[in-house]
Amino acid sequence: MSIQTGVERILFVDDEEILVEMGKKILERLGYQVIARMNSIEALADFQHQPEAFDLVITDQTMPDMTGIDLAQSILEIRPDIPIILCTGYSSMISKKMVKSLGIKVVAMKPLVKGDLAIMIRQLLDKENRNV
Repeated sequence: MSIQTGVERILFVDDEEILVEMGKKILERLGYQVIARMNSIEALADFQHQPEAFDLVITDQTMPDMTGIDLAQSILEIRPDIPIILCTGYSSMISKKMVKSLGIKVVAMKPLVKGDLAIMIRQLLDKENRNV
């Protein structure tokens, strides 16, 4: 089975530099255009400035200043249709039911694996395209 790729625009947010670099490389190798940010407040500013410039958001949950859930809620207030993947290393702290009730589409466990991430992204983006 081949890895699913795409050309869409993704906003990738994590406060750890190595994870931002790795995430950006993985996503670009999958064909996506990636804006990567290490600061959730900067990421929100980018999104507020050009909300239509992104097709999907991937954010870490545990970050200083603004958590991934807070960032997702702010983004969804601007664009309720955008798919968001929330990444976490702590599954017991986040209920999938609660997260989905907020409008976040997927909770992904860290570490992110290229093949799993590729499938998640395509499922979300292809579902969004079918709903248009």
